[in-house]
Amino acid sequence: MIRSLYSGVSGMKGFQTQMDVIANNISNVNTHGFKSSRVLFEDMISQTSSNASAPGLGLGGVNAKQVGLGVQVGATDMNTSRGNMESTGLTSDLYISGEGYFVTRREATADSDAETYYTRDGAFKRDSTGLLVNPNGYHVKGQPARQNWTTNPVEYNNSFSSANYFTTPTGADDLADITIPAQITVNGTTQRFSAYTIDGDGLVTATYGSTKYVMGKVELATFNNPSGLQKVGSNSFQVSNNSGDPNFTTPGAGGSGSLESGYLEMSNVDLADQFSQMIVASRAYQANARSITTSDTMLEELINLKR
Repeated sequence: MIRSLYSGVSGMKGFQTQMDVIANNISNVNTHGFKSSRVLFEDMISQTSSNASAPGLGLGGVNAKQVGLGVQVGATDMNTSRGNMESTGLTSDLYISGEGYFVTRREATADSDAETYYTRDGAFKRDSTGLLVNPNGYHVKGQPARQNWTTNPVEYNNSFSSANYFTTPTGADDLADITIPAQITVNGTTQRFSAYTIDGDGLVTATYGSTKYVMGKVELATFNNPSGLQKVGSNSFQVSNNSGDPNFTTPGAGGSGSLESGYLEMSNVDLADQFSQMIVASRAYQANARSITTSDTMLEELINLKR
């Protein structure tokens, strides 16, 4: 009798956790680059009153007698499928049409160490110094360049080859900031910034005067197990023990998707599915509560036998 009470309590706790996850998913239905989660349940240990026996001595086999002791949350999986495209018309907004994550970095301060983050939210902008940053001010990282674009600008034309100006990073610390300054000096002449673009391969070019120059190249990271990334808030993820180390690659190469400028990735939350799961969780919670009240009624009858 007491076992049924605790089984019902475990069920209520489990479905409360599921409701917490569903509510978080729904609350982030308009969060760019958000990845929804789901709860997976598993049964708890069963109490065995009689072990199974094999056939023999003229008798057939007998199954074990077991009573389960409830349910527990086995895992909360993250759904890493791509969200739909949202048109913004802003050149600085980027959408990854495939696998991969943007790499951002919060630089070290007197109070904290530097941290590298990964995100699908491509809402980027230039700050007052010309750095390409995300809404939190984290630096958007790109391939390391073989020269300083601001002091030695390279004109972009049809013969430009990235292989001649960029190197392959071996780790997150090798990645470089992408800076688009307000002005550059070319052959002793100062030219002012007017516009910039980012193509499908991540190449950042900016127009100064009437000439287009190369400013950097956005880098992506892929993971063997992206669902193993750890959410840290602000639309960002960090590497975990089960995500694997990041594999840095050019957009459109190494299994990663190319970039689409002027678009953002919407949340991958399916409202119809979430509301359906909410109904199931609510009814299951009620059923477990009813099993507790029913067990309580049976205990009350047992106690009343003495009267």
